[in-house]
Amino acid sequence: MKIATWNVNSLRIRLPHVLQFLKDEQCDVIGLQETKLDDDKFPEAEIRELGYSCLFSGHKGYNGVAILTRDGSAAVSDVSFGVPGYPDPQRRLAAATITAQSGASFRFVCGYFPNGQAPGAAKYLYKLEWFCALRSALEARLHTDSNLILVGDMNVAPTDADIWDPEGWKGHILVSDAERDAFNSLIALGLTDAFRKAPVTEGDWSWWDYRNNALLRDQGARIDHTLVSEALAGKIKSVKIRRFYRELPQPSDHAPVVLELSL
Repeated sequence: MKIATWNVNSLRIRLPHVLQFLKDEQCDVIGLQETKLDDDKFPEAEIRELGYSCLFSGHKGYNGVAILTRDGSAAVSDVSFGVPGYPDPQRRLAAATITAQSGASFRFVCGYFPNGQAPGAAKYLYKLEWFCALRSALEARLHTDSNLILVGDMNVAPTDADIWDPEGWKGHILVSDAERDAFNSLIALGLTDAFRKAPVTEGDWSWWDYRNNALLRDQGARIDHTLVSEALAGKIKSVKIRRFYRELPQPSDHAPVVLELSL
């Protein structure tokens, strides 16, 4: 089974890229972030034409998440939006139980984690609070769903190996100690960073700033992640960062990440 995550940074602008990705990659489940669309503007018809069903929750201009599932390969149930027990008007989280053709099922959680702006800022404190609320919700869910996959733009480069210039970035947003501690609190639940576990990987970074020719200089960070629960860790086949889509005209600043599992 192929599972992808992609911060598209406006689905309205990036729809041709997303449709191309769906045709080329034939993923079974895709989590999208930063759709930046009101629900009545979501391009459901165009996506359905390619054989995908859609779940989505969004706002015009910011945030927004969606889960796409390929018809015939992934059945969906128990859909929810938002972090359980954490009232928040920002539409950052979608979740569903996915059942594969094989009969195997897992809880799929797609999140657009807060950026945080800068260490010490109000948005930074919100980011840490949001991580904490999500951790509590996942901990509770893992008691009933041992098969769980968390994907999304987590806005954290977990180690110095995940940022192009660790010394230059030290103490900045995406790499601060508190953010990395928050990320590691999810790992402590028994989740595995699939990119670091996979026998086959492709790429280094999943995000390159639009500024300063960052893509041409390969000055990026790995902040888009696929985390799998302990019960699924042994089924990881590969994780590939599809840089090609970052190189297209009018791209998102993120590349899609594709996880393949033996399910």
